[in-house]
Amino acid sequence: MAYSLHTSSTVSRLGLGDQFLRLNSASDPSFRSLSFTSQLRSMSLKTLESTRRLKYQGDISAVVRAQSGLDPMQVDISLSPRVNSVKPSKTVAITDQATALALAGVPVIRLAAGEPDFDTPAPIAEAGINAIREGYTRYTPNAGNLDLRQAICHKLKEENGISYTPDQILVSNGAKQSIVQAVLAVCSPGDEVIIPAPFWVSYPEMARLADATPVILPTSISKNFLLDPKLLESKLTEKSRLLILCSPSNPTGSVIPKRLLEEIAQVVAKHPRLLVLSDEIYEHIIYAPATHTSFASLPGMWERTLTVNGFSKAFAMTGWRLGYLAGPKHFVAACGKIQSQFTSGASSIAQKAAVAALGMGYAGGEAISTMVKAFRDRRDFLVKSFGELEGVKISEPQGAFYLFIDFSYYYGADVEGFGKIENSESLCRYLLDKGQVALVPGSAFGDDSGVRISYAASLTTLQAAVERIKKALVSLRPAVPV
Repeated sequence: MAYSLHTSSTVSRLGLGDQFLRLNSASDPSFRSLSFTSQLRSMSLKTLESTRRLKYQGDISAVVRAQSGLDPMQVDISLSPRVNSVKPSKTVAITDQATALALAGVPVIRLAAGEPDFDTPAPIAEAGINAIREGYTRYTPNAGNLDLRQAICHKLKEENGISYTPDQILVSNGAKQSIVQAVLAVCSPGDEVIIPAPFWVSYPEMARLADATPVILPTSISKNFLLDPKLLESKLTEKSRLLILCSPSNPTGSVIPKRLLEEIAQVVAKHPRLLVLSDEIYEHIIYAPATHTSFASLPGMWERTLTVNGFSKAFAMTGWRLGYLAGPKHFVAACGKIQSQFTSGASSIAQKAAVAALGMGYAGGEAISTMVKAFRDRRDFLVKSFGELEGVKISEPQGAFYLFIDFSYYYGADVEGFGKIENSESLCRYLLDKGQVALVPGSAFGDDSGVRISYAASLTTLQAAVERIKKALVSLRPAVPV
């Protein structure tokens, strides 16, 4: 498999090969890092032969020892089976790779990260700066400052139609922490976590961390990636413990209409043991006429819903690391117990900034609506541009800032000097090598037919990316016409 000299040598120089070999070997043994050949050269024939034999024996720890040269009598380098069951995040790894290449001078266009390209609005930033100047730099209560939890309660009541008290709110270091603590708090070994696909990459791995089993429910691009309630009902068992819903969705941008949520709620109501985790982190990044409905606001669902939200996406506060969980006190207190032993309270500075964010007006006010308009313009450009390509399937996003495009029309193509485009991962490797555009393969989200493009980048950047992608795809000829 060949790569451009500039890209492959840079990756090798930066030492990124090992990371991506580990990243992809868990899900696709055929995936080779850009520096794979150089890795093999650096290993002696004796070590390679030893590694080969040990791999067949299934002794992973011994394989690592063989490669590292460690005396097996000196140290036990085995890892927890729970950790070994978890796959690394492909979105994080690909973003890190693209960033490293850009810093090394490779003109990579990075469309892999789920991060707004806007600065944090000035009133929020000023509140954080003032917090530092005024000495708000101490530990905070484990559950979060009372003024912030009160502000969150007000927001949920006014914007989402759900009522909570401050002791039913837990502020954490990002919505990701809120989600994983919720999964750990309510799932027991052997429980099933129901996850519609395409899904955010971390949901199944969080289930595995809790010794639970992820149960993936496929959706269709022809139906806008919306969950079929009949399919859901057919998959529920006595082991079903948690249903995870994300609307607007990462990675598809689909928004679950209220009528469909009500149908899902009717199914959930038949299973007393089943809880729902509603990930609403993208609620304000939504395009009319689509509207957001909080699952906990539906009749009978408040008692069994754990609502997760945060400040990273809508308020462009990804680096501030602040999210929150709202739910029945019994469950929130359990999550708080976990947090007290993991990280304790979230940043005092970020919490002061979050109070300012919630004070900017309904749904974030004008500052947020300006960002949303820009996201919509970018979405419209991408949908139009990729819609011109033969064989490409698109479901127009109704929210968030992602486009999940079905590029399977190009699978099976042979590329001189590269090899065969077999799936979403090889297509993304090809686009990174040929077009120097970093995207995330759909296999990371449980749907290998597609590729996720983040349009949290300027329109000028997106225009350049589309030009590169189209130019790279011209060289591909599908093996069998679709």
